[in-house]
Amino acid sequence: MFGPVVRDHAVDMPKNFRKLALKVALSAKQAEGKLIVLDAAKSKTHKTKDMVKAFAGLGLTSALIIDEALDQNFIRAVANIPQVDVLPQKGLNVYDILRRDTLVLTKDAVAQLEARLK
Repeated sequence: MFGPVVRDHAVDMPKNFRKLALKVALSAKQAEGKLIVLDAAKSKTHKTKDMVKAFAGLGLTSALIIDEALDQNFIRAVANIPQVDVLPQKGLNVYDILRRDTLVLTKDAVAQLEARLK
């Protein structure tokens, strides 16, 4: 008679608060000096070993990479590296920014973010 009832206790945040939280997270990474802007996130090969060497050259151990148009070779090369995430610009959120040590953006993603946050 009294079966289980699915209840959702989630609380939605207003858009203005979400936008403000994203701005604060981005500015915090910039203030710490942990924000890197690249021309493009592309790879000639899909080999993870090459990406690990490139990240070691940049000094990246834990990174979140944001790009507007994702390159398939780059995604395949980075997929097996622990502590490294690749997201499209639309998928950027505060949790992922704070979870990773370094934030890497491409110039296209920066332009899209500026338009999104105005």
